[in-house]
Amino acid sequence: MRKITIIGACLLISNMAMAQRTKDLPDKMDRQKLAVKTMYTPGLEPLSPKKLWELGRVAAEGLSKDGKTLVYSVSNYQFDENKSEKNLYTIPVNGGVAKQFTSEAGSESVLKVEENGDVLYTFKGQIWKKNIDGSDAKQLTNIEGGLENVKLSPDGKKIMFSKAVLIKPYHSVDKYKDLPKSDVYIYDNLDYRHWDSWMDGRFNHPFVASYDNGQIGEAKDILEGEAFYSPQMPFGGAEDFAWAPDSKSVFYVCKKKFGTDYAQSTNTDIYQYDLASGTTKNWTEGMLGYDTHPEFNPDGNLFSWLSMKTDGYEADKNDIYILEPGSNRKVNLTAHWDGTVNSFTWSKDGKKIFFTAPVSGTVQVFELGVEKGVWNKMQPKINQITKGDFDITGIVGETKDGLVLTSTKMTRATEVFFFPFKGKELRQITTVNDADYSKMAATKVESRVTKASDGKDLFSWVIYPPDFDPNKKYPTLLFCQGGPQSATTQSYSFRWNFQLLASQGYIVIAPNRRGMPGWGVKWNEDISKDWGGQAIRDYLSAIDDLSKEKYVDKDRLGAIGASYGGYSVFMLAGVHEGRFKSFISHCGLFDMESWYGTTEELFFANHDLGGPYWDKANAKTYTDYNPMRHVNKWDTPILIFQGGKDFRVPIGQGQEAFQAAQLKGIKSRFVYLPEENHWVLSGQNAQVWQREFFGWLSETLK
Repeated sequence: MRKITIIGACLLISNMAMAQRTKDLPDKMDRQKLAVKTMYTPGLEPLSPKKLWELGRVAAEGLSKDGKTLVYSVSNYQFDENKSEKNLYTIPVNGGVAKQFTSEAGSESVLKVEENGDVLYTFKGQIWKKNIDGSDAKQLTNIEGGLENVKLSPDGKKIMFSKAVLIKPYHSVDKYKDLPKSDVYIYDNLDYRHWDSWMDGRFNHPFVASYDNGQIGEAKDILEGEAFYSPQMPFGGAEDFAWAPDSKSVFYVCKKKFGTDYAQSTNTDIYQYDLASGTTKNWTEGMLGYDTHPEFNPDGNLFSWLSMKTDGYEADKNDIYILEPGSNRKVNLTAHWDGTVNSFTWSKDGKKIFFTAPVSGTVQVFELGVEKGVWNKMQPKINQITKGDFDITGIVGETKDGLVLTSTKMTRATEVFFFPFKGKELRQITTVNDADYSKMAATKVESRVTKASDGKDLFSWVIYPPDFDPNKKYPTLLFCQGGPQSATTQSYSFRWNFQLLASQGYIVIAPNRRGMPGWGVKWNEDISKDWGGQAIRDYLSAIDDLSKEKYVDKDRLGAIGASYGGYSVFMLAGVHEGRFKSFISHCGLFDMESWYGTTEELFFANHDLGGPYWDKANAKTYTDYNPMRHVNKWDTPILIFQGGKDFRVPIGQGQEAFQAAQLKGIKSRFVYLPEENHWVLSGQNAQVWQREFFGWLSETLK
C-alpha cells in the first residue's frame, strides 16, 4: 500500500471538504468540473474552454530559399474584441530564438520568400515586401478593394488573383435598379445557397495582369461573362491556381457547371489559359471527379495534380497524377496503393513526391519515386517515412537534410517540426504553446482494438482524464465522428477537443468506424448507402468493449457528435437499448427526407444516400436508417445544437428533433446559434457552446 505523506493527508482532507461543498451546490452549477479539479497533480490545472482558445494557433507560411529560416504565423484570440490577431514570426530551422516579423493590427499571409531574402506578404488586401531580417518594410500595391488568392508568376512580371464578379442578377437590387431598398432573391435553379450564404449572383473569377514591383496593369477576367467559380466555392483558395513555368499561361480549377447541374456534380477540371492567344485548354477532360491542386515539378516538364475518379463522390480515393505536356502522356502514380492522398509536394530534385495521407488512426508522410519507368506502367514504390502517434498536417518545404512539417497530437496544438532524412525523429522548431502545456495536467491517450460485430478489427483512440486511477470509476463518452468519410486521427480541434473532454473528468473513446480513411479504400467506401448499418454497430461494439473495464461507470455513459456524428447520436437514441444516459447532437441529420429536400450539395446526398426519397431503390435509407423513424424508442436526455446559417444540415433538422423530444416528455435542450454555420467560429459563441456542453453533461451524467 502506498504511504500517505503529510502533504497527501492534507490533500485528502481538502478533497473531502471540497466534496462536501460540491454536494451542497445548487444543481445548475457545473459539479463535474468543480469535483475533478481536485484530482490533478498539484501545480497543474486541467485544460479549460477558455484556456483552449487562449492557445496560439500556429501556421507555417514559408521557408527561405537556403532552407535556414522559417516564416510562420501565430493567431491569438482576443476575447474582449471577439476576434483573432495574426502576426508573422521568423525562426532558424536548426534552432534558435523566434523574432516577431509583423506587429500591425490585422492579418498577414506570406506569398513567397524570394532568392534575395525579401518576404512578399499580403496585409489588408495589399502586397507588402520586407526583408527576412525584419528590415525595409514597404507597401507595394494600393488596389481598390484589395487582392485575394494571389499567385505571382515565376518571372515576377505577372500576377494572378481572384475577384467576385456579378453575372446573374439574383438579388432584386441588381435586377430592378429602381427598387434600391428592396431585398428579394429570385432563383430558377439550384445552387441558390451554399454552406452559409445565399447566392447573390456574384461568381469568383481569376484575373491576370502585368506586375512590376507593385504596379498592376489592366486585369483580364479569364472567365468573363461565365457563371462559374474559380477558386471553388466555398473553401477554394490560391491552391486552385498555378503558373506555367514559362509564365506564359495560367492553370485554374473550375467546375464548369451551373445551377442544378452544379449542385449534383463534383466534376472539377484543370484548365490552362494562354495569355497571348486567350485560348483555354482542359487538361483533365474525361476525368469525372474532383481534379485539384495543379503543380509543376521543379524542372517544369511534368504537370501534377490530385484526382478522384467518381463524379458526385466527394470522399473518393484521391490519387496523384502526372502528365508530360510535350507528349500528353499521363499516369496515375498511386493507382496501386490502397489509400487516399491528402496533399503532396515535389522533392527539390524532382525525383520524388512527398505526400500526406491518413493511416491507422494518424496522418503520416509518404514518398514515391518518379522514375522514367512510370511511363511503362511500372508501379512506383511508395514508402511511409514518418511514424508515430501524431498527425502530419502539412509539408512546409524541404532542406538539404530533411523536411519541415506541421504536426499535431490529440494533446498538442499545431507546431512546426523538422524531420531529418537520416535520423527520422521529429524535432520541434516552434514552441508557441509549450509554456501553457507545461502548466496543464496531462491526459493519456491509448489505442484499443475491438472485434466489430462482423468480426473485423475496429481501432479506437481512448483518452483518459489527468491522473487517471484505474481503481476509480469514470463517466465515459462515445465520440461519433462527422463526415461521414472523415478520419479520427491525432488532430487537435478547438471545439471537439479530446484533451478538453478528458480534462473535465471523462474517459473518451473515439472509434475509427466504417467510413473512415486510413484503413483501405473498401473500409472507407463501406459506409455509403449504409449510414445506419455497420457504422452504428461499430460504435456500439466499441463502447460495449470499453465498458467491460472496471474503471468505466456503465451507469454514466454518453454519446456525442456533430454532422454525421450528430446523425449517429440521433440514431443511437433509438437503438441503444438503455446503454446511454445522455446524448449531445450538433447539427445532426434527423429526418433524411426533409434533409434531402433542403441541403445544398446534392452530389453528396445522391452518392451517400443513394438518391432521392421518391426512388424506391433507396427505401432503406429513408426508413430503417432514418433517425426520425426510431423516435418511438427515444427515452434519454438529449442536448441539440443548431446553427442558424447551416445550409449543409439546415435548421429544421435540429428543430424537428427537439420538438419530438419535448413532445415525448424527454429532458431536452435546444441551443440555437443564429450567426453560426455548420461550425462555431465566433470565440465568444464557442465559449457559450462549451459551457452548455459541459453543463449538460454535469446535469445528466452526475
